[in-house]
Amino acid sequence: MAAVGEWHCEKRPFDKSESFANNNENVPETGCLSIIVLGASGDLAKKKTFPALFNLYRQGFLQLNDVHIFGYARTKISDDDLRDRIKGYLPDGNDVTEDVKNFLLLIKYVSGSYDAPEGFQALDQAISEHEFSKNSTEGSSRRLFYLALPPSVYPPVCRMIKSHCMNKSDLGGWTRIVVEKPFGRDLESAEELSSQIGELFEEPQIYRIDHYLGKELVQNLLVLRFANRLFLPLWNRDNIANVQIVFREDFGTDGRGGYFDQYGIIRDIIQNHLLQVLCLVAMEKPVSLKPEHIRDEKVKVLQSVLPIKDEEVVLGQYEGYKDDPTVPDNSNTPTFATAILHIHNERWEGVPFILKAGKALNSRKAEIRVQFKEVPGDIFKCQKQGRNEFVIRLQPSEAIYMKLTAS
Repeated sequence: MAAVGEWHCEKRPFDKSESFANNNENVPETGCLSIIVLGASGDLAKKKTFPALFNLYRQGFLQLNDVHIFGYARTKISDDDLRDRIKGYLPDGNDVTEDVKNFLLLIKYVSGSYDAPEGFQALDQAISEHEFSKNSTEGSSRRLFYLALPPSVYPPVCRMIKSHCMNKSDLGGWTRIVVEKPFGRDLESAEELSSQIGELFEEPQIYRIDHYLGKELVQNLLVLRFANRLFLPLWNRDNIANVQIVFREDFGTDGRGGYFDQYGIIRDIIQNHLLQVLCLVAMEKPVSLKPEHIRDEKVKVLQSVLPIKDEEVVLGQYEGYKDDPTVPDNSNTPTFATAILHIHNERWEGVPFILKAGKALNSRKAEIRVQFKEVPGDIFKCQKQGRNEFVIRLQPSEAIYMKLTAS
């Protein structure tokens, strides 16, 4: 008889202080901080960016006296209109707690085009007025620009920021640009984007992020693998039959059909979110927790992935996708994809990594499922009960559990 045993894990923090100190020793953490969300009226901003900022505020990382948040977009709305749009997406937003009220008061809105100077000049003026009100010396403040925008407008927006919204002098302040996936459509367009942005900003000023790496259990993958002796002898081709990395959504494009149709499920989910998770599952132990050492091991995994065979890919599109008026009637953009990846190295030779992602499915789930090989010489004949599995559920209701066979 099969039974499932769950591990109730105590989170044991590891010491990040050395890694953080080495990377942040020259970064000033005083002075006025302005966080500018470009594309503030869009879907990503209201569903992800502003709720994330609210969580940082609620945890004490954004101080009322030092931080202000500016929304910028083409939509002509007022400060209160933007706050009303955001409020319903915040935790406890419908209850309008004291934290919600105070956070919303941090937000100011500026309207303007993404490729004309007038709007960015108005944005710079609004930021400067806030800095002046906090008695911040010109050039000593910190400005963080988060681009919640399609990649196609990154270059003109970055040019406008460079020309009109940078700190006016170098007195210890900084300007940072945060860009997120999808970063281009393919290698050529990604390299072109990097080149265009790189001509405007120094590399330490540019942050290319994947918000999936902010999920708690994704962040803990390295700790689970390398801080627990239990996994060291098991995590290889001798014991593991396959690894499944699954992303399922129970809703469709929800008004984002025109945007989604430019990219599809592979560019939107698999080539960033799921490949990041794949790298953390499959990588070797880095020599330290420094970002460059972790990056190097992740790159080695990607370099070891063999070309994907056509017969190991399944694509699909959910019924009703083209009913969205923003989607072309002849669209063949996939909303579902499965691909089998093979990592050609000593640890993983012969182990299939199965990546699945889809929209408008019958459940919402993101998980890593490590399935172990059958017991050699099994005297209980329990193959019908299924193999042992180690499962990490990333969302919803994060969990770590092991599937074991017992009588």
